[in-house]
Amino acid sequence: MTIAVDFDGTIVEHRYPNIGKELPFAIESLKRIQAEGHRLILWTAREGDLLQEAIDFCAKRGLEFFAINSNYPGEEVDAAAIHARKLHADLFIDDRAVGGLPDWGAIYEVVRHRWSWREYYEYLGTIPKEEKKGLLGRIFG
Repeated sequence: MTIAVDFDGTIVEHRYPNIGKELPFAIESLKRIQAEGHRLILWTAREGDLLQEAIDFCAKRGLEFFAINSNYPGEEVDAAAIHARKLHADLFIDDRAVGGLPDWGAIYEVVRHRWSWREYYEYLGTIPKEEKKGLLGRIFG
């Protein structure tokens, strides 16, 4: 899979423009995911020196990315359209996703087994309360 990973709030605590403390197991999980053959793309709002700081932070911990803010290395991106463009990825890991960021152990298991979140919760033998009702039941119930 190609997996896009946010930086602030996902790999490190959200302290932008500073770099926060590494979230527990974030780098370790990403390195394992990568070692299992998945491509990682760093997908962050950071630019310039702030972006380089994030790249260096990860590299010092042994995490290199397939691409940075692009679909593949060397992709030419129109600077005016960079924030509005789509990234082609099978999975996005981002603290701003609906439901927030699960712990990195759960993320690793979902990627490793290629499970949906429902399959993960079924594996654990638990289904979160919000999952017990259907979508319309949660909206209108």
